[in-house]
This record gives sequence, structure tokens and C-alpha cells, in this order.
Amino acid sequence: MHIAVIGAGIAGLVAAASLQRDGHDVKVYEQRTDPNADGAGLTLFGNAFAALDAVGLNEPIQAITSNTLATLHTGQRTPDGTWLTTMPRATVEKLHTVHRVTLHNTLRELLAPGTIQTGVQAQVAADGTPRVTTGETTEIADLVLAADGLRSRNRHRLGLDTGITYSGYTAWRGVTSRPVELSGVAAETWGRGRIFGIVPLPDDTVYWFGTRNIAANATFASEHDAVADTFAGWHQPIPECITATPPNTLLRHDVYALHKPLKTLVLGRTVLLGDAAHAMLPNLGQGAGQGIEDAVTLTLLLRHTSTRGLDATLEQYSRLRSRRTGTLWRQSQLMANVAQAQSPVATGLRNLGMRLTPAPLLGAVSQRFHTWRPPNSAAP
Repeated sequence: MHIAVIGAGIAGLVAAASLQRDGHDVKVYEQRTDPNADGAGLTLFGNAFAALDAVGLNEPIQAITSNTLATLHTGQRTPDGTWLTTMPRATVEKLHTVHRVTLHNTLRELLAPGTIQTGVQAQVAADGTPRVTTGETTEIADLVLAADGLRSRNRHRLGLDTGITYSGYTAWRGVTSRPVELSGVAAETWGRGRIFGIVPLPDDTVYWFGTRNIAANATFASEHDAVADTFAGWHQPIPECITATPPNTLLRHDVYALHKPLKTLVLGRTVLLGDAAHAMLPNLGQGAGQGIEDAVTLTLLLRHTSTRGLDATLEQYSRLRSRRTGTLWRQSQLMANVAQAQSPVATGLRNLGMRLTPAPLLGAVSQRFHTWRPPNSAAP
């Protein structure tokens, strides 16, 4: 099949690479003239690697990641360093970390030369007909995949958009320019309306993120000073991670998600993938993983499909992925409400509940999200 992919993010690139390996003629349209990724660190759980393995992409991706977290003490703490809960080893043993730019570049290198067309605003047909319009040129395809992110213009053009909603918190992200002593610990620290997370990267630097409940579109004279002030007095190595991050590399963005899950991910022969399909809050760490699952699920379904049977296959894709991602979208909202709790009463109850809940139970709940099965073994 001739397949057009709009968007060279993680979901779009995994789709392009896996479909190309299966012999499809794939072209990727990317609106940026320089498709290098922005961002800092990224975590991929076992479900992402199970999916990648199903299309032969596990080995090159695992080669650029680190599994250091499996050897560290993980869980949630309070700002003074007291542990709220410890995650069982089984929950993180398949969790890998990688710099987002490294992952993006590796995925691009897996594509045949000339696959990506950059600096192109690509638009789907409003009725889902498999064609892509770029400027005055329209290209006919057998299938179009729209993976153009949270603010997807093509989701809106297809009439599938539910809108996006501000989460109530902003997030800083950074990577240290040097190693930081973690003392065998890499955890999230939960305060009142604030979270700080620490994730070691393969090159011994540290990816970290910090969140803060605040009105949308807030501005600060200095982002570095703002994040340092937000987490002033919190336990080490939080202040050290911030200090070790060059101010000019620090990123901050207000966090948005879809207003509600989409009713369908398909219109005609145009399909939504990744954040365009199910942008969720990052509190479960499943954004990239679900985009990978989308791409692989579709690739596997297409292996047993002719052009004549494509409509039924796309309906199956939408059904399988809507069920899975809708559940995770709702769980991410719930987790954000708990983690970003701000009032003294709410945070007190949250902390007490976490201390009283057995760690194996928390781990078992988490494991449900980290398991992926190929579509031929999925429940009907």
C-alpha cells in the first residue's frame, strides 16, 4: 500500500519504520524544516518494548536506552525526603529511559533515505478520503495516518476533535550537564500542588521534571530562578539537579490534554495516532508508549489485510485502541488529581492513603498499564 504519514514525532516515525519494513510505500510529511525533536528525557515501559519487538524494532531502540531505574530505590517521597511508598522491583524492571532527541534521531535513521519531507503543512481530506494536500499539490494514497500531535489540525478537520483542556499545572523539564549523585534513589517527590521527578539517563546525566499548580500562560523573568524557588528547601538531590542544569536548556510548558476521549480514531481511510488520537496527561508516563502501541497495532493488523478489506481493519484498530487509550486517559486524569492535590486536607489524606496502601497492590495496579498484547490475542 501507499501510506502517507503526517507528523514525524515518535508515533509517526514508529509507524513509518514498521510499515516500511513490511514493504509498504511510506512517505512522512513534517511541518518543521528541521525535524529534530525538542524535549528532555523519556521513560518507556515494558508495553512499549513488547510492541516494538512485534515489528522488529526492539533491538535498535533498546540499545540507546538505560535500565538503571530497575537497580534503584523508586517510589514517592515528601519534600523532606520521607518515603510515602516504594514501588516493587517488578514494576520498574522493564522500564527504560532515553533522551527524547536520541530516540527521535534513531527512529529517523531506521527509515529509507528520502522518506521524510520537511517544511510541509500537510492536510487530510475532511471526509476521510485517503489524500494529502500540501499547498497546491494533492497526493492520493491508500491510507493516511495523522500523527500531528496534541493540537492536531487534522483531527479538527476530520470533525473528530473534542478540544483540549488545561490541566491546571505547568511543567519544567531539564537534563543536567553532568552526573549528579543519586545515592541509589530515583523517585518522585510529591508536595502541595508540586511534583519533582528524577530519572537517570544512559550517559549518567539526569533528566528531571518539576510541576506546579498555576494559572495558564504564567510568565517568569527567569525560568531557572522560578523552578529553583518552587522547590527551594526540598530534599537533595533536587536542588543539585536544578543547579546542574544550564538555564538555556531548561524547558517549560503548560500541560494540556484532550477534553475527553474521542469516539473514534478513524474516518474513512484516515487514521489518528499518538497524541492526535489520545493526548493524555503525563502522570502515568504512557504518552509515548501509547503512540508506539498505536503504530504497531495498525502495522500488525495491516499484515493480514488487502485494500478491499481495509475498512474493517481500520474499524478494528479504532475499537482496540479507543478502549485501551480511553482507559489510560481517564486514569491519567485521576492520577493528576491525586498527585497535584494542593490543600492541606487533600494532601494529608493522599499521603496517609499512600502510606497505608501495600506496595504490592500499587505495583499490581501499575503493571496492568504496562502490559501490551498484539491484536490477534486481544480480547474481542
